[in-house]
Amino acid sequence: MKKLEDYVMSIPDFPEKGIIFRDITSVIQDPDGLKLAIDTMQDLVKDLDYNVVCGAESRGFIFGTPIAYNQGKSFVLIRKKGKLPRETVEQSYDLEYGKATIEMHTDAVKPGDKVLIVDDLIATGGTTEAMIKLIEKLGATVVGIVVLIELEGLKGRDRVKGYRLESAIKYEGK
Repeated sequence: MKKLEDYVMSIPDFPEKGIIFRDITSVIQDPDGLKLAIDTMQDLVKDLDYNVVCGAESRGFIFGTPIAYNQGKSFVLIRKKGKLPRETVEQSYDLEYGKATIEMHTDAVKPGDKVLIVDDLIATGGTTEAMIKLIEKLGATVVGIVVLIELEGLKGRDRVKGYRLESAIKYEGK
């Protein structure tokens, strides 16, 4: 039986020389890989008490929605600025070369909600930290974060200290 890591393709020198890109499309294109990814991520947080799953555009949707469905929880979209049709709350954060802003509907989570954040990857932790701030602006509590891949060398875990972070696969490098 294949391990989850066996489904991830490592592409050297993409998007630039010296970077090893961890491609998850090879995971989700394979029915066994997709099932193993969802089941593994879900199992990592099986003891958590949460009532809402939040996922960031777009790969957080891929993994968060089935986890929410399997657990009978609601799923909340966190999107890039300007993509949601109703009143939103936003959070900006720094990227390597610039800034980005994410949003969610103002009624997406409520005070007292216990939120699980789901995403494909944590690298530097900027997006994850912004999601936490966004959710907490609306009075909800982030009880955990689960990702498919953690790039340990980029120290994203340091940006989310104090929050439970689970990762299905860990890579030491960048």
